[in-house]
Amino acid sequence: MMNFKKYRPYPAMNMPERKWPSNTIVKAPIWCSVDLRDGNQALEKPMNLDQKIKFFKFLTEIGFKEIEVGFPAASDTEYVFTRTLIEENLIPDDVTIQVLTQSREHIIKKTFEALKGVNKAVVHLYNSTSTLQRDVVFNKGKKEITELAVFGAKMIDELAEEYGKEHFLFEYSPESFTGTEMDYAAEICNAVLDVWKPTEDRKVIINLPSTVEMATPNVYADQIEYMCEHLKYRENVLVSLHAHNDRGTAIASTELGMLAGADRVEGTLFGNGERTGNADILNIALNLFSQGIDPELDFTHINKAIEIYEESTGIAVHPRHPYAGDLVYTAFSGSHQDAIKKGMAKMSEHPERWEVPYLPIDPADVGRSYDPIIRINSQSGKGGIAYILEHNYGLIVPKSMQQEFSLIVTKVSDAENRELSPEEIYALFMDNYKDIKKPVEIVYYNENTQGKTVTVTSDVIIDGESKQIVESGNGILDAFCKSLQKELGIKFDVVNYSEHSLSFGNKSRAITYIQIYDKDHNSYFGAGTSSNISKSSLRAVVSAVNKMRKE
Repeated sequence: MMNFKKYRPYPAMNMPERKWPSNTIVKAPIWCSVDLRDGNQALEKPMNLDQKIKFFKFLTEIGFKEIEVGFPAASDTEYVFTRTLIEENLIPDDVTIQVLTQSREHIIKKTFEALKGVNKAVVHLYNSTSTLQRDVVFNKGKKEITELAVFGAKMIDELAEEYGKEHFLFEYSPESFTGTEMDYAAEICNAVLDVWKPTEDRKVIINLPSTVEMATPNVYADQIEYMCEHLKYRENVLVSLHAHNDRGTAIASTELGMLAGADRVEGTLFGNGERTGNADILNIALNLFSQGIDPELDFTHINKAIEIYEESTGIAVHPRHPYAGDLVYTAFSGSHQDAIKKGMAKMSEHPERWEVPYLPIDPADVGRSYDPIIRINSQSGKGGIAYILEHNYGLIVPKSMQQEFSLIVTKVSDAENRELSPEEIYALFMDNYKDIKKPVEIVYYNENTQGKTVTVTSDVIIDGESKQIVESGNGILDAFCKSLQKELGIKFDVVNYSEHSLSFGNKSRAITYIQIYDKDHNSYFGAGTSSNISKSSLRAVVSAVNKMRKE
């Protein structure tokens, strides 16, 4: 048994009057990408300068207005990157870069040196405040930890004056916030705010990170609501979230934190970051999108985001990653495939409102094709197979025929233990139903109509022997079927007939689907194609009869 007794439950907040459960998210937060700092420092092989610049440009293209570019005092690479962005004028006018610094004099000074000449930057100060960090790492009490934060805040304020205060905004993070007593977290944040004195024109960011995710998302929401209610200057403070994913619920924690009053979200594309990663901004943004809220980030070309991310980080996007994975718009289950097919058909009645079972958003909205929505293996059903044939090849297979063909597909997929491609499914259909010419083949036919009677003369090949057969009926199909039954000495009835055009224009072709019953009520299907609808019908009958005779 696992030794669970060595762990203690995380204490819940005593907040009987909590408000966040009744709130609703109605707009996107202020987004801040930390891909180039938190995401980069988590990589086995950190990004080089060219990769960082390319990633930065992409982040600005999709709409990020705040981007944390690194810890310039801690790394020459990040210092050079920051200087390159500024000196080569790579920062758009509406974008603010953000840099991280510890509360240490030489680090703060080098941070401002890295920012010399910047148009607008957020200086992000942090120090650890949790009980564990205070006791185990720093061996300091609350008073000393607060003094450290206040020292850093004052020094940042002084250097901002020296470098031009109009170019700088301030942010403070009580690192390991979720491991800090809430009253003390509010106390230290307020001590920093008393130094910076935020105003309506110069707001301050208080970032509340779940540096280590320790509890369920509702507890994080309680903590955020508590802080929103106990921070000084609240109307001039932007409460920011920075959720890590140690428990696998960073996205939920962020969304509940937004309900609890947060104004801003820090995170990374695809959740990259230390240990289990950060909150996935792409995922959160598209969650908002799926609820009819403008995410204020543009993921209409999601494949480009995947390409940039994988190239820069060396990490593959999981095929089941929400909204982005290769398989997320794919259904293998037969019942799911059928529901998707029907939902897509229903969309023609109200194209302005997306309502398709199993697909929370339209794949086209993120630059994906409908083609891979349905893929076929041994678990697939007739609905999915019918969808493939219709949307890839224009074959509108009758429902009665779909069931039989699905059994053929399942048998092949099961035997080979693999998925079948649309091309293979189409080939199976053609091989099993279309224009089957043995043992019977129709070569030529002629019709002669007198009143309501049609006489059909047909040149056919039966078991390799050429013959001419003639019979009359109330239509071409009836007359041909009678002649074929008489010549072959068999009995069958046409019980299902449908046809449609395969293409348009002077060279359009038609396909006909035929279902027949033999004398014992066994069912057989055939299909025929031709530029002549009558000929396609006769070929479909021959195909069905040939299937019957083979059995």
